[in-house]
Amino acid sequence: MHSDHPRARPGTRSVWPGRALRVGSVAGAVLLWQLLTAADIRLWLRFDTLPTVTDVLTAFGRQLGTDVYYLDLAQSLVRILTGFALATVFGVASGIALGRSRVFAGILGPLTELARPIPAIAVVPIAILLFPDDEAGIVFITGLAAYFPIMVSTRHAVRALPTLWEDSVRTLGGNRWDVLARVVVPGALPGIFGGLSVGLGVAWICLISAEMISGRLGVGYRTWQAYTIVDYPGVFVGIITIGALGFGTSAAIELLGRRVTRWLPRGEENAR
Repeated sequence: MHSDHPRARPGTRSVWPGRALRVGSVAGAVLLWQLLTAADIRLWLRFDTLPTVTDVLTAFGRQLGTDVYYLDLAQSLVRILTGFALATVFGVASGIALGRSRVFAGILGPLTELARPIPAIAVVPIAILLFPDDEAGIVFITGLAAYFPIMVSTRHAVRALPTLWEDSVRTLGGNRWDVLARVVVPGALPGIFGGLSVGLGVAWICLISAEMISGRLGVGYRTWQAYTIVDYPGVFVGIITIGALGFGTSAAIELLGRRVTRWLPRGEENAR
C-alpha cells in the first residue's frame, strides 16, 4: 500500500530548524538589549546610557519618512559598488598575473607586500591631498581596502592549481589564452569569490570610516553626525543600517559565487 505523502529524499534534512535557531538568536539578543536598557542596568557596562529598542525603532520610523535617509543609502551604495568594482577588476587581474608571471611577480610583488599591511583608512590624508574632491578620495580608499584581499586570494588560488590541468590543455593544442580561459580562471573561481567576500567586508569598514572623517553624505557621515549632536537612537539607526547593507551585499556576493561555481561539491549543505 502506497502512501500519499511525499517522502523526503535520503540524506536531506529540513532547513527550518536552522533558520529558526538563527531568528531566535537575533530575537534573544534584541530582547536582552531591551531588558538591560529599560531597567537601567549599570554593572561593569553602562547600559543605562544606551537607548532602548523602542527608542531606536521610533527613531528608525522617523528617519524612514525622510528623503535624507534614502539619499545617504544611495550615496554609500554608489561609493561601495564603484570602489568594489574597481578593486575586483584590478585585484583579479593582478592576482592572476602575480600567480602566473615571474616577471610580473618580481616587479609588482614587493610593492604589494610593502603596501598590504598599511590600513586603507590610514591613507585618508593622502587621498585628500591626491584627489580633487572628497568623493573620488572615498572611492579610492574603499577600492584600496578591497583590493588586497581580492588580489591575495586570487594569487593563492592560481598558484594552487594542479599543473596537470594546464598540461592537458597544452597537449590538446591549446595556447596560453586557452589555458587562461579553460583552466586558470575557472579553477581559481572559488578562491576569487572567497577574496571578494572578505574584500567587501573590509571595504564597508573603510567606507564608513572615510565617510565619518571626510564625507558630506552617506550612512557613516550621518551616524557620526548623530553622535556629535548626542542623538544616540540615531547612532543605532546608522549602525543597524550599516549592518543591513553589509549583510545584503555579502549575501549577494555569496549567491553569485554559488551560481558561478555550482559545479563544486557543497559539503557545507549537509551541515545545515
